[in-house]
Amino acid sequence: MKAKKLAALLLTAAVAAGTLAGCGGDSTQADSNDVAGVEGTGGDSAGSNGEMKHFTAFFAVPGSEINDDNEIMLKIGELTGAICKETWLTGQTAQEAVGTLIAGGEYPDFIDGGDGAAQLYEAGALIPLDDYIDQYPNIKEYLTEEEWDKLRQDDGHIYWIQQFGNIYGEEKATTHNDEAFWIQTRVLEWAGYPEVHTMDQYFDLIESYQEANPTMEDGMENIPYTILCDDWRYFCLENAPQFLDGYPNDGSVIVDPDTLKVIDYNTTPTAKRYFQKLNEEYQKGIVDPESFTQTYDEYIAKLSTGRVLGMIDQWWDFAYNVNDALKQQGLDKQGCNYVPLPITIEEGIKNQWHNSGGVLNVSSGLAITTSCEDVEGALAFVDALLGQEVHDLRYWGIEGVDYEVDENGEFYKTEEMRMNASDTAYKASHMCSYSYFPNYSGTSRDNINAMSPQFQPKEFYDALSEDVQKCFEAYGAETYVDMLGTSEAPGAWYPMYSFSSNMTTATEGGMAWAKMDEIKHEYLPKVVMASDFESAWEEYMGVYEGCNPQAFLDEMQEELDRRMEAAEKYK
Repeated sequence: MKAKKLAALLLTAAVAAGTLAGCGGDSTQADSNDVAGVEGTGGDSAGSNGEMKHFTAFFAVPGSEINDDNEIMLKIGELTGAICKETWLTGQTAQEAVGTLIAGGEYPDFIDGGDGAAQLYEAGALIPLDDYIDQYPNIKEYLTEEEWDKLRQDDGHIYWIQQFGNIYGEEKATTHNDEAFWIQTRVLEWAGYPEVHTMDQYFDLIESYQEANPTMEDGMENIPYTILCDDWRYFCLENAPQFLDGYPNDGSVIVDPDTLKVIDYNTTPTAKRYFQKLNEEYQKGIVDPESFTQTYDEYIAKLSTGRVLGMIDQWWDFAYNVNDALKQQGLDKQGCNYVPLPITIEEGIKNQWHNSGGVLNVSSGLAITTSCEDVEGALAFVDALLGQEVHDLRYWGIEGVDYEVDENGEFYKTEEMRMNASDTAYKASHMCSYSYFPNYSGTSRDNINAMSPQFQPKEFYDALSEDVQKCFEAYGAETYVDMLGTSEAPGAWYPMYSFSSNMTTATEGGMAWAKMDEIKHEYLPKVVMASDFESAWEEYMGVYEGCNPQAFLDEMQEELDRRMEAAEKYK
C-alpha cells in the first residue's frame, strides 16, 4: 500500500510538472491566416484571435506520448489554432490516478478518467457541456439526441463525450476491435486451416501444434496460451462464459433478449466448464504459469516476441502495439500474427463476438475540467478535430508522405509508408491521431474513402501480412470480421457494463459488485491452478455467494428496465 501511495504521489508530481503546467493559459503567436476558415468549426475557432492555444489532457489509460515538435500535431495546430499536450496513465490504476488529481485539486484542461470518471463527477471536477453543444456543429452532429441523453448524469447534465464506436456514413467493418479467442496464423496453417468452433477444439489444436513445434525458428520456446489478469484487464480471464454461451459483451451480466432478464454468467454451467478447461490446460503446461503475476507491459512484451500461440483479449488492448512490433522484427513472415476464431462452448451455438453498429459506452468519455480557463476554445478545438480535413490528418497523415491518392480519389499507402507507420520513432515524431478525442469510423464525407486506413477495404487488405492473407483466403474471408461473422446490434440496453463501470459502494448492489470483483481477482487464479478443481470451485462458489450477488443483479435489472423504458420515446 505504501508503494502504491508513493507511486501515486510521483505520478501527481509528473502530471503537475508537465500536464498541468499549461492549464488553459499558455498561448503563442501564430499566423492568423493559419486558423481562418477551419472546416466545420462552430463559435469562435480555437485560435481566431491569432494566437496558438495550448491545451493539456490526461487519459487514464496507458499510451505513448508524442514529441513536442511532432509534425502532424503542429500541422493540426496551424489549421485549428490549438495544440494539446497529452499524457497517459503510468504505473497506477485509473481510480488511483484520478483520486490523486482530485486530492490536489488541479486538473488538465481535458480528461478521460476511465474507471475514475464517476469520481471526477462526484468531486465536481467537470464542466457541464449542455449549454455549449449546440454552438459547435461537428460536436452536435457527432451523437444523436438519444445518445446525448444517455450521457446525462443523475443531475441531468452531460459532462463527457464518448469518443469511440461512432460510425459516419456506411459502416466499414474490417478489423474486429473487440474480444475474441485469438490464434497465430502459423498454427492454423500447420493444421491445414481446420474448422475450429468450440473451446475444446481450440485447445486441442494448440496442444497438437505445441507438441509438434515446441520452439520458434530461433529456438525460443513457444508459450502455448497466456492470460492477462492485470487490474481491470482481468476480463481476459473472467468474462468468457458470456461469449461461450453465444451472448455479446454486456461485460458484467448476460441479458436474455427474449425475457429481458439479467443472468449471472459467473455461476452458469458453462462458467464451470470453462474454468475447468483452463485448469486442465494449466496442469498440462499449456497455460502460461506467469499469467496471474505478469503486468500489462510484460504481457505486451511477451506477445511482441511472437512466442504466444493464443489468448483471449480485445483487439484494441494488444494489436496496435503488438502488430507493429511483429512487423518491425519480421515475425509476421513467420506467421506470428493473430486472427480471431468463432469459439463457443458447443457446436451449433451462434457466436456474438462481433455485432454490427457502434457501441456507446456512457460510463466515461472526454471531459473538460474546472481548471480549464477557456472552455469555448477547448470545445472549438474538439469541433475542429471532427472536421474532415483534420480527421484525415489524424488518421491518414499527410498526402504524399503517409498516403497517396489514385485517379479515382481513393487513398492508399506504399509498403514504405506502411513500414513507417509501424515504427515507434516515426510515430512519435510524425503521427498525431489524438486518439482519445472523439473520432469516427465508417465512410469519409467524400463518400470514397474510409475515415482511417484500417477501414479502407483495399488498403486494409493490401497492408495485411502474407500469412494473414493466406489464412483469410483459406477460410473464404476478406476481413477479421469475416472470420467470426456479424450478428445484429443488441437491444437498447446495450452495453450493460457502461452502468456497472460506474457503480459505487454507496448502494447495496454496488457494494456487492465491489466484493464480487475482489473475490474473482483472488479466487479465479486459484481455481485455474488448483490440484483439485472440484474442491477449489466449490470453495470459490461459496465465497462468491457470500458477496450477495443478487443485490448487484437486482440493480442491474432495474437499470436494464430503465433503459428499455427510456428508449421507447425514440421509437
